[in-house]
Amino acid sequence: MASSKTPPASFSFRPAFAERAKKELAKYPPSRKQSAVLALLDLAQRQNSETNCVTDAAMDSIAKMLEISRMRLEEIASFYTMIHRKPIGKYHVQCCTTTPCMLRGSDSLVAAAEQKLGIRIGESTSDGLFTLSRVECIGACANAPAVQINDDFYEDLSKEHIEKILDNLAAGKPVTAGSQIMRRGAEPMGRSETGINKRSDYEMS
Repeated sequence: MASSKTPPASFSFRPAFAERAKKELAKYPPSRKQSAVLALLDLAQRQNSETNCVTDAAMDSIAKMLEISRMRLEEIASFYTMIHRKPIGKYHVQCCTTTPCMLRGSDSLVAAAEQKLGIRIGESTSDGLFTLSRVECIGACANAPAVQINDDFYEDLSKEHIEKILDNLAAGKPVTAGSQIMRRGAEPMGRSETGINKRSDYEMS
């Protein structure tokens, strides 16, 4: 478990989060305010930065705000993998292992992360810093293999890249998101110094 702290018995959005919740609700007619459910769940989770999950108290509060049954809210929260009902680590390392990433070596990234952190998929480190998960496609296929950590994507990864990223996060050092081989966006690999792609970049071998 990422945290052993007892979750609070009550919940209310702090002023900054309450203002953001108000803006989300304003996007929909009053009769359709339940459409803001994911946004409010996400805000509640971000406010709860100690355990990075949506507590029972937060679920009760949001259910009342949206006039939705608690059971219906549980169904929604359990369906979307970005919403957590149990505590997770400060850094949620989400390893994509679907076809493009798998073909580009994602299994070796998972193995390297497990060895570096001393945990297996689905577990959290004892210090509460990391939770390691296997996820479905994160939409970074052109820059596979890729890993998502919290809100950021790390792409074109190698075993050495993921180990360095995890080391820096653990040490509180800055990390650079995006392509780890300095690709701009999803441009072809082997781009020339002039910025003009060579014909060979597009030819099938």
